[in-house]
Amino acid sequence: MASKKGSDKPAYKRILLKLSGEVLAGEDEVIDPILTKRIAEQVAEIHSLGVQIAIVIGGGNIWRGVTPSHKGMDRSTADYMGMLATIINGLGLQDALEKVGVVTRVQTAMEVKNVAEPFIRRRALRHMEKGRIVIFVAGTGNPYFSTDTTSALRASEINAEIILKATKVDGIYDSDPKKNPNAKRYTHITYLEALQRRLMVMDSTAFSLCMDNKVPIIVFDMFKPGNLRAVVLGKTVGTLVSDKP
Repeated sequence: MASKKGSDKPAYKRILLKLSGEVLAGEDEVIDPILTKRIAEQVAEIHSLGVQIAIVIGGGNIWRGVTPSHKGMDRSTADYMGMLATIINGLGLQDALEKVGVVTRVQTAMEVKNVAEPFIRRRALRHMEKGRIVIFVAGTGNPYFSTDTTSALRASEINAEIILKATKVDGIYDSDPKKNPNAKRYTHITYLEALQRRLMVMDSTAFSLCMDNKVPIIVFDMFKPGNLRAVVLGKTVGTLVSDKP
């Protein structure tokens, strides 16, 4: 769904924004207050357009469960630690958003009732309908599932029109653009092509879930000024992944 050229009318009513934990990290801090504030300001800008926003945030700036499990730690334990890291990030992002004037709720798939609500779908929908941003943390609450899969699951549950996956690159490439200067960037690719070509911008479970529930994905560079707003206004930014060739 695209907006008219020059229009400030958003192309989507409800979105799910997927943020990696690394977007909060600075050179010397796992959660950099300045970077976190910049992200909050960008999110607040699209919120002011009337868009209903849910966010899924990762924990890789603090702990990445897969890596320790490869070094001998029990995979389930490592993943639960990663879920706790996402809760820390979610609280940090909530603080930044509320400091720029956006009422925010954190909902968790693991019970931590002193700091966050449990994930309840109908409550999340009600929050968004009231203009609050909802941050989903602790993944799905289960080991062996990534926050990309969480994004696909939560987007399906809340009937989000699209997943916006914020990265540090400007879309999906056929090979690593850092290693191959001739790498080709896709403007559009289907879920099936992404799975067949093993394009690892999201894991296969996440792609499959989006494909089954027809939830499109846009992969874009969050760090280019104005990109998030441009995506929400329906402009061609990054790479679209959908069911249509």
